Amino acid sequence: MSAIALYQEKRTVAGEAIRHVRDDDVIIVPTGVGEPPALLAELSAQRRTFRGVQIAQTLPLRKFAYLDPETVEHVRHLSYFFGAASRPGGQEGWIDYVPTYFSEVPLLIERGYNRADMVFSMASEMDEHGYFSLSLGTDYTMAAVAKARAVVLEVNPNVPFAHGNCHVHISQVTALIESEEPLFEVGLPKIEPVQEAIGRYVGDLVPDGATLQIGYGGIPDAVVMQLTQKRDLGIHTEMFGDGIMSLVEAGVVTNRRKNYHPAKMLATFALGSRKLYRFMHHNPALEMHPVDFTNDPALAGLNDNLIAINATLQVDLIGQCGSESLGSTPYSGTGGQTDFVRAANRSKGGKSIIVLPSTAKGNTLSRIVPTLASGTHVTTGKNDVNYVVSEYGVAQLRGKSAKQRAEALIGIAHPDFRGELREAARKMRLL
Repeated sequence: MSAIALYQEKRTVAGEAIRHVRDDDVIIVPTGVGEPPALLAELSAQRRTFRGVQIAQTLPLRKFAYLDPETVEHVRHLSYFFGAASRPGGQEGWIDYVPTYFSEVPLLIERGYNRADMVFSMASEMDEHGYFSLSLGTDYTMAAVAKARAVVLEVNPNVPFAHGNCHVHISQVTALIESEEPLFEVGLPKIEPVQEAIGRYVGDLVPDGATLQIGYGGIPDAVVMQLTQKRDLGIHTEMFGDGIMSLVEAGVVTNRRKNYHPAKMLATFALGSRKLYRFMHHNPALEMHPVDFTNDPALAGLNDNLIAINATLQVDLIGQCGSESLGSTPYSGTGGQTDFVRAANRSKGGKSIIVLPSTAKGNTLSRIVPTLASGTHVTTGKNDVNYVVSEYGVAQLRGKSAKQRAEALIGIAHPDFRGELREAARKMRLL
């Protein structure tokens, strides 16, 4: 049967596609904007007809009706990384959380630690060879496609057809629906003076010809603004966003000096504007790959001069970074921070950079603390941390003694808190 005939045979509507879901199924959904809104809205509407269904996902963006504490016995969310839509449920305990490195989620699926009975995913239109591109969330979804009993796609002409290992053939698809809904967009955040100052310090650490891993947020975008005079930067990252696209358009990112996958930008999911999604479409300079490829420290570390830029919530005086919880209260997740910190540490000429504003809550709390708050989930350990940057400067910790680390970190803390940090460090025998 031809690809077109298979397409017509499997084409249906959301209400019919949902019938492939069985009680106790685990449905894998891609990261972020890769989530299929029509399918998840229909599942939400029918959620009370199911029992024991779980939806496993990283960073959900939309507050679908199934995210409901009153119906968790019917459909429950399982999170690899909390976002605004799932964070309240995670903090209240009716959304479950799986601690893991982003790079290892495909392994959890492949080895059966996490089930993948079904896949719900956004997809590009089918090409003439019968392939769809899962460009918006390649991540762990490709591993789930290989394991799942049923794969249901939401085909949308606004989804870019990207290159890389992100393609699913019509023969692998159980059912598909069509939609033309505009894709979820995330605009560039407002950059405040603190973020701008951090960006300047980080920019000074990035040499010409470096390969970048950089994410979304005020500080990464402030960093991007400081890189416009750099030359021949490359990209090997997890998230492809508007900041990176702007560097390509400015001629700063050329990928010419990359020694690993030269001339190619690599990423595993995308999040940004409509312009970004158009930029991705059939762009030969960009490849979307599964996260166990993009984020594997041994592979990403093959890039010389890999500069990994990641944010944290709190750093203690020994260098431990708590990036995913507020004390014991979950906030986000491990994500790819540890993956890329370790990759940059392996890289010839690499630098891993942890960024944070020096204070929180209107300058009433220091983010640089004697010890992490009780119950904090340690994301980047003391043995992995390299550079820490605040708006007050740069602390290079790798190879330093505990006392040297404490001195360096106090030096980039907010001046209002340096005295009490020194006193605490003395009591801890760090100074």
